[in-house]
Amino acid sequence: MRICAYIVNTNMKIEALIRLMAGSLVLLGVALTCFVSPWWLLLPTFVGANLAQSALTGFCPPSLILAKLGWLGDDGVIHWGGRKETHR
Repeated sequence: MRICAYIVNTNMKIEALIRLMAGSLVLLGVALTCFVSPWWLLLPTFVGANLAQSALTGFCPPSLILAKLGWLGDDGVIHWGGRKETHR
């Protein structure tokens, strides 16, 4: 049996990460609505509203958080775990 390993794209752009996070939260909200309570429909509603306002205004809270953590570069590429500081 042969096992193949795939390397995750380490040069993920912020737009791809935001879509991944939004899609995951929508699926989670729908699953919780089915199995827990109808009130969980508020989660996908909030995610959709946030995506719409982000498209219209350009303001994206997750990108601000990632930038403060040092995970978002000036070129819009995610640096997992933060940027490595080089000492000279």
